[in-house]
This record gives sequence, C-alpha cells and structure tokens, in this order.
Amino acid sequence: MEFWPWLTAALLLLLLLVQLSRAAKFYAKISLYCVLCCTVSIVAAVVCLLRHGGRTVENMSIISWFVRTFKYIYGLRFEIKGRQKLEVDHPCVIVSNHQSILDMMGLMETLPRRCVQIAKRELLFTGPVGLIMYLGGVIFINRQRSRTAMTVMADVGERMVSENLKVWIYPEGTRNDNGDLLPFKKGAFYLAIQAQVPIIPVVYSSFSSFYNPKTKLFTSVPASGAQVERWGPRLKGSGEGAKLFAHIQDSVQPKPLWRWTTIKVEVLDAIPTRGLTVADVTTLMDNCHQAMRTTFFRMSKTPQENGATAGSGAHPAQ
Repeated sequence: MEFWPWLTAALLLLLLLVQLSRAAKFYAKISLYCVLCCTVSIVAAVVCLLRHGGRTVENMSIISWFVRTFKYIYGLRFEIKGRQKLEVDHPCVIVSNHQSILDMMGLMETLPRRCVQIAKRELLFTGPVGLIMYLGGVIFINRQRSRTAMTVMADVGERMVSENLKVWIYPEGTRNDNGDLLPFKKGAFYLAIQAQVPIIPVVYSSFSSFYNPKTKLFTSVPASGAQVERWGPRLKGSGEGAKLFAHIQDSVQPKPLWRWTTIKVEVLDAIPTRGLTVADVTTLMDNCHQAMRTTFFRMSKTPQENGATAGSGAHPAQ
C-alpha cells in the first residue's frame, strides 16, 4: 500500500479542520509555538556554546534575539512604555504579571541586559527548552521544598549584588488568565529587601482579546482593514488637482496582510527598599500589587489593535 496518498489525505484533512474548527486552529497554533520553542532552543544552544562556551547571563541576549522573531509569525507587536527605567546600572528585582505560555515572547521583548529569571525546577527537564534556560543563567528553585527554595533565594541575593544582576520574577507564582492579578507570593519582596535593591514592576495588558484557552481563542490572522502608512506626499490645498491625486493614492494604496494585535507593556517607577526590613514585606508586596493591578485594568479596558494611539512615551518594539 502506498504511504504518500494517505499522508497527503491526512494533511489535507488537518488543514480543513484548522480552517473550519476554532479548537483545531487553537491547538495548531499552540503546537506550532511548542515546535518553534524546541527548534529555536536547539539552534540558540549551539550559538550560545560557540559564542560563550557555557552557562552565562550573557547568553540571554542571543536567546532574546531568536524569541523576538516569534511575534512576526503570530501577528503581535509590543508597545513598551518606560523601557528606560529598566536600563539601570545596578541590581534590582523585576516583577511582572504572568498570563500564559506566550509570556516568554513579552519577556524577551522587554528583557534588559544582565537579567536572569527565577523558574520552577521542573522546567530544567523540558528537553531543549530546559537546556537553553540553563545556558541563559536561569535560576531554578524547588518549590516543593521551601527550605531549599529559601537557601537558593539567599544565594541569589548575594549574587545580585556581587555580579550586578537583575532578577525577573513572576510573583503570582503561576499562570493566570482570569482577567485579574492573583495575590502575590512574598519571595520576590523578601529577596529585594534582603539585597536592599529596588523593585521595578512591569505590567502587560490582558491577552484576552486574542488568546483564551477556555474558549479556544487564538487570533491575529491575516485580515484586511488594518491601517498602514500612506505612501507618497499629500498635496496641500482643496483644489480639484489635489482631490484627484488623493483619490489616485487611495485607489492604489497597497492593502495590508496582517491585523497586528498590540500588547501594551508599561514599566512602572522603581520602588526603593533601602532601609526596609522583613517586617515591611507585606506592606511592600501589597503596595506593588495595587499599583500593578490598577495599571493592568487601565491598559486592558479595550483591545488594542494596529492604528491605536500609543500613550505618552510608548513606542513599538522592533
């Protein structure tokens, strides 16, 4: 029996399902994302080993470059306000909200130099992805053993100061797509107070306008109607010649292929911890949570698509 006709038929059936079924389209995009992560991890690991020879925070710039290409495949753009607040030449703890597996794209768009992440130990054993996280200097903690996790965090505090590192933490502790922020865990705030370094909150707008696992929504597909820059100069005046030229421009204006979904990102002001003690952890955590939650609701109140006006100081990531 010939194999290729059956394979061709199966592929055609899969393509048909993807076109007709919202759930099939969702799982196809998620599968593609996982394949991209594994493939890019293998390629990036080779480059990191050739470039730096092993595990170092300097590898994060290489990993970031590869992951930032994902946004073109998924029709996403990141509009970042206050990026300069992350470009500081001293250690700090960066905290951000955690919505889905797609957060890695947003992380790599915003990631400053000499910044490592805190991740659960299980991710170390995820094949190529675990390998590239290890090579990038990601710090793994065993959340099942609180004493071990506390020891690791104490070591992180010392490393931050001695090696001038920034540490990125998701204080919610798990992914959350309910349209709000979960209560924060205290680890990031203990770390900042222990090392006497500032906390810099980073807030990403809601993904719900284009990504929702519960309803199997995953959009940002080729579509007409997205706005593009108008080519050529515009003639001034209201005469017939100017109107005719404008009509010709509109007629031949190239139609856009993508409706870019914009994810808004805002870096808030640093929160100092100098002089604070362990007794101040809860107050520090609550103040940070309130500031991030308020910003999250403000940014997420309406879906942002191509052509929306950016806030002051915002600019699209390239």
